Amino acid sequence: MTDAPAIPSTKTTAAKLADLADRHSQAIVAPEANAIAKQEAKNKKSARQRLDLLLDEGSFVELDAFVKHRSVNFGLDKRRPAGDGVVTGYGTVGGRQVCVYSQDFTVFGGSLGEVHGEKIAKVMDLALRTGVPLIGISDGGGARIQEGVAALTQFAEIFRRNVAASGVIPQISLILGPSAGGAVYSPALTDFIIMADKTSNMFITGPDVIRSVTGEDVGFEELGGGQTHNTRSGVAHYLGTDEDDAIDYAKALLSYLPSNNLSDPPLWLEAEPELEVTDADLELDSLVPDSDNQPYDMRTVVEHVLDDGVLLEVQPLYAQNVVVGFGHVEGHPVGIVANQPLQMAGTLDINAAEKAARFVRTCDAFNIPVLTFVDVPGFLPGTEQEWNGIIRRGAKLIYAYAEATVPLITVITRKAYGGAYIVMGSKQLGADINLAWPTAQIAVMGAGGAVNILQRGALKAVADAGGDVEAERIRLVGEYEDALVNPYDAAERGYVDAVIEPSETRLQVVRGLRALRTKRASLPPKKHGNIPL
Repeated sequence: MTDAPAIPSTKTTAAKLADLADRHSQAIVAPEANAIAKQEAKNKKSARQRLDLLLDEGSFVELDAFVKHRSVNFGLDKRRPAGDGVVTGYGTVGGRQVCVYSQDFTVFGGSLGEVHGEKIAKVMDLALRTGVPLIGISDGGGARIQEGVAALTQFAEIFRRNVAASGVIPQISLILGPSAGGAVYSPALTDFIIMADKTSNMFITGPDVIRSVTGEDVGFEELGGGQTHNTRSGVAHYLGTDEDDAIDYAKALLSYLPSNNLSDPPLWLEAEPELEVTDADLELDSLVPDSDNQPYDMRTVVEHVLDDGVLLEVQPLYAQNVVVGFGHVEGHPVGIVANQPLQMAGTLDINAAEKAARFVRTCDAFNIPVLTFVDVPGFLPGTEQEWNGIIRRGAKLIYAYAEATVPLITVITRKAYGGAYIVMGSKQLGADINLAWPTAQIAVMGAGGAVNILQRGALKAVADAGGDVEAERIRLVGEYEDALVNPYDAAERGYVDAVIEPSETRLQVVRGLRALRTKRASLPPKKHGNIPL
């Protein structure tokens, strides 16, 4: 039996290459020119322009550029653009591998259909399989109505992957247009949400639906704009002045984060310099005012500890009574949690507790040591706080510190009162090294309040005898301060490891972090804890 004669190809190799180039032009080049023109009219960039800004030049490798949707409903079969409204692939940021997707608002309004969702799920699987960060750029109007349940199920596929990747690889969401309905929940499941001022929106139900159901008249920006989610809701972590600024912030975040939970964060300094107290450090010795009621900027302390004084804040516009963010100490990334006396005297409230708790857990997930700076007079009192769950929601901060296994160093600069002292990275919650300045006041409450309670009878006796009640109160406050409102009682009991001069803070933190680089800690075996959500 002889082989059948070969059938010659109807196209030469050159013709097939030309066909590929033509398909590439039709799928990418021509639509991109149209997309740029449409987006520029809205002061926005195209999906591919955003990836060009994010990724190292020439590093992007696109996946599924030629896929098309399969729906025939409502005439969709007459319009089947290549890529189906989302650009996916991988590339590098600062030389480090990442996976990305970027929704294209000019194709079906960036809406998520079945194939659109499958593309995103596929690149998410690649990110998790290879252990690299995932960056998603959202610019779409939610589920594609014409595709019905086929589109909706893809949201579930994406959400499930967000949860599987949580704490394993960093996930960053850039909201650079609308994100509505079910589409908001994928970003909400990621580690960081970044928005651009005036062009980003996130909401479950839009203004028209709210108006028809509740009668409230609200605009897009007020309801779900960048300002709203960065200052009021706490949903977002950074508000870019524009898309360029938002993308720059995402790249800065990546420089502090490891590729995955099994790798170390990037090191930006190889040599360990000599340790010494500098003239700049001496400024801290006079930072804390003599009066307890006078504020000061805790950022000054933080900046003196960090390399070059650089702090990348997270949620800088939200719950400003606590400061959180990333920095470097000897080139190693660290997370910062600090009470801010300039705002609400540094008291802890619901928003501040949740902000700090989430940040501590993020650092713990990605092997980043946490430095805590304490000046907290207590929890914010009031019916609003109590009725809105300060007990349950404040407990999240306790949980975050108590379950953290990364190196934990706490510095008490001034007030550390009551339960708020305990929750701010205290020794008994698991902090490795606790330091205090001589100005630290570690006590159940401030001297004034304590005297009013403890010495009520003595003060009444002075008043009844016609004596100077205020002078006696001042004397009693002084006695109480000498006895209890200082760092030395805690130091005697080992709750504080050392009382240090403020100017030595960086030196002591550096030494502590060096010693803790070999820290090994683990939690009892369990499926997972039950954090008070």
